[in-house]
Amino acid sequence: MALEKYQKLLFEKIKQKISWWFDNQPAELVDNEEVYRFLHSIKGTSGTIHLGGLHFVSSTLLERLEAGENMEWEKDELRDFLFELISLSYEYEHFRESDFKKSEPCCDNLPLIQIIDDDVTMLILLKEALEDNGWMVMTNTEPEKAVSLYYDLQPDCLVIDVDLPSKNGFQLLESIQEHNHKQFIPKVVISTQTDRNTRMNAYEMGADDFIEKPIDMEEFIVRINRQLQRKQIFDQSVLIDELTQVYNRRFLFDQLDRYLKDFERKNAAFSIGVLDLDHFKKINDTFGHLTGDKVLEAFALFLKQQTRSTDIVFRYGGEEFIVLFPNTNDQEASEVARRILEEFSKVEFEVQGRSFHVSFSAGIYMVNKPTEGSLDILKKSDQALYKAKEKGRACVESANETMLPATKILNVSVIDDDAIIRTLLVRVLQNIDADNVVLNIESYENGEMFFEAGRLECEGKHFLILDGVMPVMDGIEVLSKVKSTENASQVNVLMLTGRKTEYDIARALKLGADDYVTKPFSITELQARIQRLIQRMF
Repeated sequence: MALEKYQKLLFEKIKQKISWWFDNQPAELVDNEEVYRFLHSIKGTSGTIHLGGLHFVSSTLLERLEAGENMEWEKDELRDFLFELISLSYEYEHFRESDFKKSEPCCDNLPLIQIIDDDVTMLILLKEALEDNGWMVMTNTEPEKAVSLYYDLQPDCLVIDVDLPSKNGFQLLESIQEHNHKQFIPKVVISTQTDRNTRMNAYEMGADDFIEKPIDMEEFIVRINRQLQRKQIFDQSVLIDELTQVYNRRFLFDQLDRYLKDFERKNAAFSIGVLDLDHFKKINDTFGHLTGDKVLEAFALFLKQQTRSTDIVFRYGGEEFIVLFPNTNDQEASEVARRILEEFSKVEFEVQGRSFHVSFSAGIYMVNKPTEGSLDILKKSDQALYKAKEKGRACVESANETMLPATKILNVSVIDDDAIIRTLLVRVLQNIDADNVVLNIESYENGEMFFEAGRLECEGKHFLILDGVMPVMDGIEVLSKVKSTENASQVNVLMLTGRKTEYDIARALKLGADDYVTKPFSITELQARIQRLIQRMF
């Protein structure tokens, strides 16, 4: 417990220094020697109090820093240089177990990596490095929760630290190996213990690789990539999903490429449907993963029986299935999907004297442009699936009926008194992929600066990300003033607030906030929420 106290004190020190440099210090330039001493102090302390990730970041920054006696930093330049440290500080302060809730399927065919480690700073650092490499990552510090998430999502690679507090990595590996039937998932063990017995135990328990701490990040990326390649080779060696016995994701992309080429040559249009079982996680949580597997098997068999002989059924991943409808328009495909939904919803499942029914949501898209690629097709059907879920699930929506409008400009303003959060939010917004919408992004330290800048006078729609609690002008005051302007109908507001009472939330919504997020928030979840709000605006 004492160690945790000193860890929090160190991050508080970092936050105070960042706030001083970028918010309070009147001087426009920061002396290089001051930056050097700051990083050197962090490096020495973090290594002592077991913050491996912070030690790695500060060491890397020190190596990049030339201790020039006369050099001075402009604030924007220094902010960019320290961004990794700023990001790590925020993530540590607001770290929560990543649930990786898949509210909608991802149309990018990205590998998913799960990391289990009780060193939060190392966890954050590894996650960031892997995501920078274009992979998706979920993180856990609690072994029991990690195992449940592992079964739910079936990652493409698992990274486990041996030295976990409540249940060591070896026990975790053993537990997973006992229940990991019909699946090949590479497992990588990381540890500060590098003796022969530890390594031998890791391999005996099912590890595919063993990586020593402290971790060489470049080598770590290369070795993880190698494991992902092994997984891909294995997946490509078979065309049938082991559990459900329908075609797998690999064969889906082969078939989509084939039908796109036929469409280009013969103008033979076709449709696809993405079908997602509703509330499937609740089935796993209530009845166990074996029951969940039986539901998946039953659904796959039902799809094969209820579709036409020319239709092709695939398991896309988890509880998601795709049906390819050759020579079929979106209306015909939607009719088939609705008939299947009606019939499957009547199927009764029984477990230990308890019965339940399962429905699904579906998104349909008819391919009508030969220039579209496989990912474009999946993305559009995913958008229709998301619309079906928004309507309450257990329904079928077509993407062809709601095609996206022409490119629009959206004025996005971040108003928050915390320099770290402002920096992170701007970075998040810059990475938003808002189809047909160009984001014009600005950030402000408080509400007065926002209004003085005349931001609301900019032509077009506005999207505000507004901190609920600020010293100069409270977020509720800013919201109230914004909604009293002539341009109020063109402004959408997302509140960020630490207030958790129903009264405060109700007040914000009554004043016109379109959504709210309670701090601390997950950056990944926040990005997804912002993206959805922006899409709704257009």
